[in-house]
Amino acid sequence: MYLHRQELQHQAKPDKPDAVYARKLQEVLGGQYGEITVAMQYQFQAWNMHIPGKYRDLVFGIGAEEMGHVEMLATMIAQLLEKAPLGVTDEAVQADPTVAAVVGGTDIQHGIVAGAGARPVDSMGNPWSGSYITASGNLLADFTANANAEMQGRLQVARLYHMTDDHGVRDLLAFLLARDTMHQNQWMAAAAELREEGIEDFPVPSNFPQRKEDTEVSYQYINFSDGQQAAEGSWASGPTPDGKGEFSYVPEPQPGSPMPPPTVPDARWYGTTAKSNTAEKIAGTVQDKLHME
Repeated sequence: MYLHRQELQHQAKPDKPDAVYARKLQEVLGGQYGEITVAMQYQFQAWNMHIPGKYRDLVFGIGAEEMGHVEMLATMIAQLLEKAPLGVTDEAVQADPTVAAVVGGTDIQHGIVAGAGARPVDSMGNPWSGSYITASGNLLADFTANANAEMQGRLQVARLYHMTDDHGVRDLLAFLLARDTMHQNQWMAAAAELREEGIEDFPVPSNFPQRKEDTEVSYQYINFSDGQQAAEGSWASGPTPDGKGEFSYVPEPQPGSPMPPPTVPDARWYGTTAKSNTAEKIAGTVQDKLHME
């Protein structure tokens, strides 16, 4: 059950309207690593979780908070658009390069589609997509993905912080940066706790028998670049993070296997093959007559 409280977690009030910045702010609302993504990602992870207890509570709790962040950003964007001049005429744009630059930096659909409101899109107007969500059912994989999402999101918010001198906007961004700091640490702590408790481990999935993989190359760093410095890293020698092997360094790839011959699809797919056009037509006709569907 969801209950909406008509107040914000933190103040979201700009000093002045700014339609160009409103468009920029759309990235951390409806972009790949925006608040809509993490809010829905955490909710689906919780809904799909196979165990009760602290991990499910954690994911539900952060997911609910992220919905509040969606609301704060949407509220901020709407206020940035509230008195912004969206109705500039073509003549003004053509006569004044400055006006043209400003109009070119706005999302016209903020006005036409949303009536001076936020939209579930990124800064380029691309609609938010459910394909951004990671909810695999494996908690170590998901918590690691969550940490990455928070890192990418905080990175973008930090960049946006330097793109405005509006104290009200910066106040909200400073709060979101701090919450991203907390969430990064929460997901890393939760991932570590999963391993400490023996619930999950590296490599993911840890309950797939490693004897069934090609163990000869499980911990090899194969150098597919003409650079040599990667050999100096801890990933090229010494114990592996999963504690189950030792890294080794292979300076260049070994000879591979021969490429198999090109495939020959059903003639009724009409792909170009080495057969003559006439032969393909005959093959298609014969297959139809034999009901080879």
